[in-house]
Amino acid sequence: MAVLKLNIQQIMEILPHRFPFLLVDRIEEVDPGNKVNGYKNVTINEPFFQGHFPGHPIMPGVLILEAMAQVGGAYVTVVDKIEKDRVTYFVGIDKARFRKPVMPGDVLRMEMDLLSRRRGIYQFQGNAYVGDTLVAEAVLKATFAKK
Repeated sequence: MAVLKLNIQQIMEILPHRFPFLLVDRIEEVDPGNKVNGYKNVTINEPFFQGHFPGHPIMPGVLILEAMAQVGGAYVTVVDKIEKDRVTYFVGIDKARFRKPVMPGDVLRMEMDLLSRRRGIYQFQGNAYVGDTLVAEAVLKATFAKK
């Protein structure tokens, strides 16, 4: 098993996303066989907390899914050496469940397990945790296409 650690600068070299839509702060380990773990430090300074919800800030579930997808996209880009002229597109989200709210001060850990690579479609089982508590899960499907 090879281990790869990516800091925010390295992630920004791989992913096209930028603030406020870059939702991954670091990637701690990549198992080239099928697994990647990424982290998002959730702070009160996130722009979405102004409206979601005033007085009771909760990270939107769709942004948790997007953060998981960014971790998976970074994995595929590194491991499968995806060309820089490609962009990632969601092609499906299945079995999405939100178990607990994610709030400012939480560290969101996203574990992405590659389920399949078929005809350019990557399918991941994504689980997001705060500490040891499962907060969200989904099967995410994406592909890469020329910009």
